Amino acid sequence: QTNSLNFLFPNHCLFENFVQASTCKGTLQAFSILCRQLELDPLDYSNFYSSLKAAISTWKVKALWTKLDKRAQHKVYSQNKACEGTRCLIIGGGPCGLRTAIELALLGCKVVVIEKRDTFSRNNVLHLWPFTIHDLRGLGAKKFYGKFCAGSIDHISIRQLQLMLLKVSLILGVEIHVNVEFVKLLEPPAEQSPGWRAEVRPSSHPVSDFDFDVVIGADGRKNTLDGFSRKEFRGKLAIAITANFVNRNTTAEAKVEEISGVAFIFNQKFFLELKEETAYIFINVRLVCLFLKPAARAESHSVFR
Repeated sequence: QTNSLNFLFPNHCLFENFVQASTCKGTLQAFSILCRQLELDPLDYSNFYSSLKAAISTWKVKALWTKLDKRAQHKVYSQNKACEGTRCLIIGGGPCGLRTAIELALLGCKVVVIEKRDTFSRNNVLHLWPFTIHDLRGLGAKKFYGKFCAGSIDHISIRQLQLMLLKVSLILGVEIHVNVEFVKLLEPPAEQSPGWRAEVRPSSHPVSDFDFDVVIGADGRKNTLDGFSRKEFRGKLAIAITANFVNRNTTAEAKVEEISGVAFIFNQKFFLELKEETAYIFINVRLVCLFLKPAARAESHSVFR
């Protein structure tokens, strides 16, 4: 039955493969196959989303289009023309870099993201504030990750967040290159067009010929762009402990439930007892069991100060 569905609706099946891809490389490969099947040019950033939407129209996908259309209709974007003609290079494909890429694409920019790795391996779990949950839901997060903020759960692994944002970025026409490392900015010489360029590794990569007006460094705190100062707002020292476990698919594991966390202010007696026993001041404890597939690692953490 699955094979017959693939034959009858190849476009829809390929799009579903893209949505369900569980790795960075798998997502990019599924996206490339989808574009070839639909004969779409992913470099045609200003028309890509509308062309993809016209080609894929199942009821399930339409729910995603409705979400993205609603976001794109915000008046701040001026119907994708607020920053029309602006060309932007984003250094780093983490959550901040990808979310910025989405915003710039909605504003009408030509956006290129470079990331020096080709894997998303950070299983650390992030606590999501309510406004962040609202923002991600507006981008169709639930369509890409069905367990997103289910019930009282308000956290997600960095890896899952990156995958989600990567897929939305590609759908909106963002150009993404992995295994490309930023080296330095190249100021435009007098005889060149006014756009800046970047020196990258490998030097032969097409991104080295990309002229841009805006550069955004989203590659971490140790890699500030030369010539730009950086402000850092630090709170008190806190240490996050992450424990990863292999899913053995046992009955006991199947019964483990996620909890949204226990904070000091809600159970002071428990945390004071922990302090007395361990000499550490715990801020919160949370258990996150995201068994994605057999042999996948669960993602869990607790934080103490």
